[in-house]
Amino acid sequence: MENVKVIIWGFGAMGSGMAKMLLKKKGVDIVGVIDMGAKLGKSIYDLLPAERGDRPDVIIGTAEEVIKEKCADVVLLCTDSFTRNAFDRIKFILEKKINCVSTAEEMAYPMAQEPELAAKLDEIAKANGVSVIGTGINPGLIMDLLVVIMTGCCEDIEHITSRRVNSLSPFGPTVMEEQGIGITTEEFAEGVRTGKLAGHVGFHESINMIADAIGWKVDKIEQSMEPIVTDVDRKSPYGFAKAGDVAGCAMKGFGYVDGEVKIEMDHPQQIEPEMVGVNTGDYVIIKGTPNINMVNSPEVPGGIGTIAMCVNMIPHIINARPGLHTMITLPVPRAIMGDMRDQISEEAKIVK
Repeated sequence: MENVKVIIWGFGAMGSGMAKMLLKKKGVDIVGVIDMGAKLGKSIYDLLPAERGDRPDVIIGTAEEVIKEKCADVVLLCTDSFTRNAFDRIKFILEKKINCVSTAEEMAYPMAQEPELAAKLDEIAKANGVSVIGTGINPGLIMDLLVVIMTGCCEDIEHITSRRVNSLSPFGPTVMEEQGIGITTEEFAEGVRTGKLAGHVGFHESINMIADAIGWKVDKIEQSMEPIVTDVDRKSPYGFAKAGDVAGCAMKGFGYVDGEVKIEMDHPQQIEPEMVGVNTGDYVIIKGTPNINMVNSPEVPGGIGTIAMCVNMIPHIINARPGLHTMITLPVPRAIMGDMRDQISEEAKIVK
């Protein structure tokens, strides 16, 4: 089998990180990269701390220049947070008969808030014999799939709390803007009121993924959003907050089942939390039979976690039956320490 062929769409913090990871792996080639503006026409090796060696050069181009029918096995799409915004790009990829892994948070479980678009993507993927999934560290793993896995040892469940206390520092400008990093508390309140600030995107997706996986029917979902104000200047690679301004966003989500809160999401996140003595961590707390109290501290880093999740799902989405998938319809993710081609099923090698 030829090497697995990958295109990366979006060469910011996540996309370039995926490129660096892929260049260390066996049995996989980056055959195209898409971006805009000043990056167009440049070699990826001019932008990465990696030697080209004897690899063919990869010049950053537009989607129309890079994506041709069946020119790759998968596109890693690293551009949007919302299904509606990512839809046209995903449609374009699928209609070129190429599988897609998206970092868009809502794409982790798009049927939660965009059921019509989810159905359309499923239809388009099936019509073209390819597959699509959205994933990342959260949603995708920590606050949903990990919770689902931990319910596997329970006879009965009364209540679930998923808590992630994390650093936003590894993420790029889009996330900084969505979280309100560097703005005043007044601007934050106005952004919440108008919906300009997204904060964490994914509570609806994570809550519905967990509920559907274990057989609960969600009546409604509520969420709250408060600013984390810093008393010291904080600077991350893509964000800055001066003392007195917003350095993060504390969000909570509540999933109701039969009128009662059954699933809680608790997610304070900020840039440079260690500067103010905040310990990060991931927690799964299940009240049931038996009770579960899983703690991982410090947190799984969001940047490398998202990068690895998307890269490690490449074989699974290539092997998958055509259509729209989620993290509960495919095998659990795992690191790829050998040749990526060994992870591709014989059927996929023939069909796709």
